[in-house]
Amino acid sequence: MIKNTSRFILLIFFLLGALAYAQEKKKFSSIPNILKGMIPNGKIDFWVLVYNTYAKDQEISIAGSKQDYTPQFSGFDLFPDEDSFYYIAYSSGGKMNYVTDLNGLKSFIGTVDNIQEAAIAATIEGYIVDEEFKDVAGNYYEDGSNYYLDLGKLTSQECPYQKKHYTLTINKSTGAITNVKDNGAYIELYNKKCANNPRLMKIEKKEEPKDEPKKPAKRK
Repeated sequence: MIKNTSRFILLIFFLLGALAYAQEKKKFSSIPNILKGMIPNGKIDFWVLVYNTYAKDQEISIAGSKQDYTPQFSGFDLFPDEDSFYYIAYSSGGKMNYVTDLNGLKSFIGTVDNIQEAAIAATIEGYIVDEEFKDVAGNYYEDGSNYYLDLGKLTSQECPYQKKHYTLTINKSTGAITNVKDNGAYIELYNKKCANNPRLMKIEKKEEPKDEPKKPAKRK
């Protein structure tokens, strides 16, 4: 009886440990590594992921026998950046094709096959892997049924500039986002011109100094 109880307790601790390990959050290493994890949909003979910054191309990842392709002058980005973008050149059925926007990227990856593609699919829906704030907006864990991603989202470019973070549940079988938990804002930036700047509003609420009553003029 004692042996069976001991075994049962050990089993409980083992299962709890396994569950804790399975749900340990891991940080996304970088945007390029997320994109390298893509598994293209359909039969692709060759594909290359290109990063363009300041009008210079850099090949990030190549799969298959390299073929000639035409450099592109526009593309997509998983984190908005005015000076850079990504594009994909790929060969299928003897024809060279290009992915230069998020809709094309969605077709290129097809079904969600791994955590990297889950992050890409979420980005296409407006979420971001915020490399500066991975603790709240750039990490994930998974179990047998779902991926769970903590991602950011730019919710206001006006005053105040704001980012919020969310926990997304993405079903492994369907690739669909089945639940979104709003975790609140993690960045709020005000500038002096913001009409709703709390600091300015406090200053305005302060009582203005009253003018001293004028003394009557002395008679000569």
